[in-house]
Amino acid sequence: MRIGVTLGADRGRVDVVDEAVAEAREAAGVGIGSVWFGQRFGTDAIALAGLVGREVPEIEVGVSAVPVFGRHPVLVGSQALTAAAATGNRFRLGLAMGTAAWTERAFGVPHERPAARLAEFLTALGPLLATGTTDHRGDLITAATPTPALVAGAKAPPVLVAAMGPRALRVSGALADGILPRLAGPRVLTDRIVPTVTDAARTAGRGDPAVLAIVPVTVTDRPDEARAAARERLAFYETVPAYRRILDEEGVERAGDLALVGDERTVLAGLRRYVDAGATELLIETDLDDPDARRRTWEAVGGW
Repeated sequence: MRIGVTLGADRGRVDVVDEAVAEAREAAGVGIGSVWFGQRFGTDAIALAGLVGREVPEIEVGVSAVPVFGRHPVLVGSQALTAAAATGNRFRLGLAMGTAAWTERAFGVPHERPAARLAEFLTALGPLLATGTTDHRGDLITAATPTPALVAGAKAPPVLVAAMGPRALRVSGALADGILPRLAGPRVLTDRIVPTVTDAARTAGRGDPAVLAIVPVTVTDRPDEARAAARERLAFYETVPAYRRILDEEGVERAGDLALVGDERTVLAGLRRYVDAGATELLIETDLDDPDARRRTWEAVGGW
């Protein structure tokens, strides 16, 4: 089983790039296979992934995930190919539909028809990454390259989507290489997410999609404290309709209840349930300020 970890936000202690490089080296040293960066309103995730991947050649890098609203597939494609070239093609691109609250406030554009926009974005992006050219003229996106958008040394990176809703899963199965479900527990993965995206991929004549489940994990001898911290840290997602539906489908009230918390044996048994549910790779979300706790967690999953 391939194991990756998500690296946290800029904590402001040192230069953000230096901090990310140091954490990536630490992760590689305990057997972690990949590190992933979330897109924020400050640090650019694709740029940071490219820099880290170049500095730490023994690890893969990815972004989870860049919203398709407020961005254009030609520009995202050039960023992704540059990161691929910088890392010796050890880069994976994650896309997301974002949320209405953030999209409309940050970019001033309506968060309308997100699955349709995702479909057009992927339709335009795929040929660009593969051949350096695209010519898509849709209802929501126009993307045409007047000259070839080639990046020497770059191969088309795998494209994954943070998809969990039925329409987004069907689009992702047909047009992307896999998905990045977050806070989707084993029940909803087994019952709906994995079958839906796999059926869409097979119908489109593609291979079975990658399913990279993002799971909050803390290995600790103080599970009650860690559980309380997880509930506080993840409470925001309970207010987002898409995540609220997923939590209800899984049968949990609090997002923090999906965190795997406990000793090494307890956590690894919990991760096994995700594998049994159809996850092809696991991305461990720690977001811990305590370096010792983070390292214990990474050592447990890296040696799995």
